[in-house]
Amino acid sequence: MTQPACTHLDQANDITPSGQGCVECLAAGGRWVHLRVCMTCGHVGCCDSSPGKHATAHFHGESHPLVQSYEPGEDWWWCFQDEVAFKVADAPTFTYG
Repeated sequence: MTQPACTHLDQANDITPSGQGCVECLAAGGRWVHLRVCMTCGHVGCCDSSPGKHATAHFHGESHPLVQSYEPGEDWWWCFQDEVAFKVADAPTFTYG
């Protein structure tokens, strides 16, 4: 069986992450579990295991479908629109810290 493919890679850009943590959590004094970086604009948001779920909120607010894990040692991507996880060959790896 072939894994479904993301149809939104054309929306990935050469980005610079917006910071070392979730933008919204840092502003509100909140905490996160894991971080994701938007591959369209560089927004750093927290994952759905975090109270704020800011990466998903960013997708709903901005319609930017692609995030990459912003965790050390992780290089996977997620497409919110196609609901598929995948890896991109030769993609830059972003980690905070």
